[in-house]
Amino acid sequence: MKQNLTYHALKEMLHNVPELHQATEIEPILKGYSSDLKFRVFIPGQGHFLLRTFDLSQKPLKMNEYQCVVEMKKLGVRCPLPISMGRLDEENGYMLLSYIEGEDASEALPRMNQQSQWAIGMEAGAELRKIHQFKVENQAESWYIRKGRKHQRYIEKYRQCPIKMKHDQKLLSFIEDNLDWMKHRPDGFQHDDFHPGNLVVKEGKLAGVIDFNRSDQGDPVHEFLKLGLFASEASIPYSMGQIQGYFGGGEPGELFWKLYSLYTAMALVSSVVWIQQVKPEETDDMMDKIERVREDHDDFRRFIPRWYSLKNQ
Repeated sequence: MKQNLTYHALKEMLHNVPELHQATEIEPILKGYSSDLKFRVFIPGQGHFLLRTFDLSQKPLKMNEYQCVVEMKKLGVRCPLPISMGRLDEENGYMLLSYIEGEDASEALPRMNQQSQWAIGMEAGAELRKIHQFKVENQAESWYIRKGRKHQRYIEKYRQCPIKMKHDQKLLSFIEDNLDWMKHRPDGFQHDDFHPGNLVVKEGKLAGVIDFNRSDQGDPVHEFLKLGLFASEASIPYSMGQIQGYFGGGEPGELFWKLYSLYTAMALVSSVVWIQQVKPEETDDMMDKIERVREDHDDFRRFIPRWYSLKNQ
């Protein structure tokens, strides 16, 4: 769908969405990096709904995404309710979901007291645990093979980048020396974009998890790397809570932290490449995040980041 799609053009298309015949308000949602166009639609007497539109070439992927959300609801995950899916016109499809009312957790958390931030993290960790219960088919190749190959592609692109991380050789050597940690790891369903920007908070509680459009498959520990780059910047208590909530209120073991540090280091490499390809105007901001993470791990001489270690001081 064209990014300059007008309100009136979309309004005309809504006759192809049976559930939205009575819609009176359409409001674009501009946050996020998804290629989907997203709209908050209001129907009198029923409330708000989320309409996501996509190019029909993406239909197989979107059908998988829709079915994934169906399965999440069966597992009791607090996520949008899938309502319908279909065609808007000759080029565009749509997915209609319930709309989770509330505020982006990345904006709400900094205004909350530390105990409340931690409690939201505990709830988020428990939801992530449910998400990881979704059973997926075994891949032909192991997680170790797939992730290793993807990392090598990023390494090749990183070496061609004009912008580099400080002390990058230490980080690259740490990754290369420890890739074997990924061998024989579980290979399950991943939300793959689990961070406060994809969580909704209402009245001091976690209202839901959104945006399953990047879901993938791999080691469950890989899901936590967004804590270092994004979540801990918004809220350290939340970030600690997410880990502890995932482990039922307990603490993860050494293997978790070794894998967390490995995946985080790999994510720094891919982030340098990604930001310059997708949002080059945000490169400085991303490099600041990368520098903070590198320091949190003492150039990956420590597995547990400084922000988590604060709890023991």
